[in-house]
Amino acid sequence: MATIKFNFEDKNIPSKTVEAEVDVSILEVTEMHDIHLNHNCGGVCACSTCHIYVEKGDDKLEEISDKEEDFIDRAVNPRLESRLACQCIILEEDAEIEITIPDQSDIIGHEH
Repeated sequence: MATIKFNFEDKNIPSKTVEAEVDVSILEVTEMHDIHLNHNCGGVCACSTCHIYVEKGDDKLEEISDKEEDFIDRAVNPRLESRLACQCIILEEDAEIEITIPDQSDIIGHEH
């Protein structure tokens, strides 16, 4: 199984490491493991509320699409490692991925 470590910009939330199978998105992993990440569109790449930073293991995730890049441009504080969690499909069983979830306090959206 892939290993995903979640860090949080909100330092009041401790890091959490979980395991996940291939062919699921990082958004689905957050829902399976009760990790707070807002999302409005239901995981279909139609908004930017599930914006995350992939700090490690980007090569173990499905490549970014032009559509995803367009929505990342609308996210709060986008960086080079920005992705949408709904589009980050885990590709390899032995993947070691590290994610930072931006502060969710100013994002209006559905939770897990």
